[in-house]
Amino acid sequence: MEATLHGILLAFGLILPLGVQNIFIFTQGATQPNLFKALPATLTAALCDTLLILFAVFGLSVIVLQFAWLRLGLMIIGIIFLLYMGYSVWNSRPAKRESGKSLPPQKQIVFALSVSLLNPHAILDTVGVIGTSALRYAGLEQILFTATCIAVSWCWFFGLTIAGAFIKKLDGSGPILNIFNKFSAIFIWLTALLLLKSLFA
Repeated sequence: MEATLHGILLAFGLILPLGVQNIFIFTQGATQPNLFKALPATLTAALCDTLLILFAVFGLSVIVLQFAWLRLGLMIIGIIFLLYMGYSVWNSRPAKRESGKSLPPQKQIVFALSVSLLNPHAILDTVGVIGTSALRYAGLEQILFTATCIAVSWCWFFGLTIAGAFIKKLDGSGPILNIFNKFSAIFIWLTALLLLKSLFA
């Protein structure tokens, strides 16, 4: 029970703050014609988080992040993806059922991969917090802790997608979602600038 409650609190603590990944998943729920068409982004983000949590618990990410050149490469690629994604979100419009203006599945998957796996801060948070916390447990307790963190992640991303779709029903293709897209794009560009600044820190 302690491991399960710890996993719930820790996972929510990491995933709740506003971030590029959360904004992107919410935006897909709001801009896709229906929930089914937003699933590529949702499933990709959930699977990526599952992978990061498993790597964190088993310590594989710590080994990878020891290589400075690899971290630098991830940050550069991440900046490029964020700049392009910001441009796409800025120009996106809430899609009606008959329109084809929403992101296609391939782009959803690529963008979800980029905001999930090419964000050094997210990787460091997952490894530093979940990875070190998992060291407290062994055997069944560690399995419960890991499974709980993964379950919270999946529930959160599906919840964001549903929330985006709900907002779209209230607003249709009106001004609220268009304004949200603009603010989302600006936030994504600012995140890219912060990553760029950290390269020269």
